[in-house]
Amino acid sequence: MNRRYSFFSFACTISLAARPGFAAEPDLDSQVITGVTNLGLGVFLISIAVALLLTLFFRASATHLGRIVTARLGKKRIRKILAGKSKDLLDDLILPGAYGGLTRIDHALLTSGGILCIQTKHYNGMVFGNADEPQWTNVDGIYRRKFLNPLIQNEGRCKALKKIVPDVPVANLVVFTGSVQFGSPLEKNVIHVRDLHNYIARFVFGPCKISDWDAVWLTVRAAALTDEQTRKDFGAQLGFS
Repeated sequence: MNRRYSFFSFACTISLAARPGFAAEPDLDSQVITGVTNLGLGVFLISIAVALLLTLFFRASATHLGRIVTARLGKKRIRKILAGKSKDLLDDLILPGAYGGLTRIDHALLTSGGILCIQTKHYNGMVFGNADEPQWTNVDGIYRRKFLNPLIQNEGRCKALKKIVPDVPVANLVVFTGSVQFGSPLEKNVIHVRDLHNYIARFVFGPCKISDWDAVWLTVRAAALTDEQTRKDFGAQLGFS
């Protein structure tokens, strides 16, 4: 009896082991839980990284597109206001520089008392800078950029105009467009485009002995460099600097 029982037990053991459902299996609970945990953590981290990259990409794209739209709309708005103020308006004017080379003036507007030399900046976000600082800073979302102090920069352009018409008052004006805010109080001649109309209407030049303003404007127009080669030379000058 004992031998039969032993043989029967041995046969059953072999038979059960041969079946896949009853074969010896690993500790499924512990391995499955560990595997899912590692995989889940990896997928989670990858998802976070992808989400951050996509966020940065779309934010950068949106910021870049916003700058383009701001510049185009800002230029149109400024030209419309200036054209309504005087027929004597020159846009994107290239002149010999006051200290050599070439200089480009965004807008030159002849008024009854002198010439407004206008530089425009098309920014969104925050702008930080004082009149005596060589560079100002624009912070727009994730972007932070330095740019030349527009008051100092435009002062050189005013001097270029003064060399052409030395007896004519020339005023330095900087105009910002876009949804920009300023980190410190502005100089009187740094304004937002929404204030441009009133600024021109109220601005008064000092005493002036000029009697023939038409001749003044003809002199300025004649000094303007409009040929294609000058444009190329100015572009090369910008690239060199």
